[in-house]
Amino acid sequence: MNDGYLTTHVLDISVGQPASAIPITLLYNDKQTVHKTITNSDGRTNKPMLSGAEFKKGKYSLIFSVKNYLKNNHRLVDEPFYDQITIEFVIRDNTEHYHVPLLLSPYGYSTYRGS
Repeated sequence: MNDGYLTTHVLDISVGQPASAIPITLLYNDKQTVHKTITNSDGRTNKPMLSGAEFKKGKYSLIFSVKNYLKNNHRLVDEPFYDQITIEFVIRDNTEHYHVPLLLSPYGYSTYRGS
């Protein structure tokens, strides 16, 4: 039985606010698109990125398309430094909750495995 699920959120750490309207694509094994969504006003997705029978062990990539968000929400000297940010990770236990957030600023980012 696989009761696990995958969630994410995006926080703009340069202003301490959630980052909304960021498109996210989830890939399985570097090629198969398994989910596409966009962050809501709280910087989260409206439902888990992956759950139920689709939540299986393997390598995943979360691709955050941040360029438009950065252009629209920050006074940048030039084009945004980042177009997309990809976070690659492995799900080893499909009974657990995996939370993989993106902490974003115009010139840097961080992530971690949360709970």
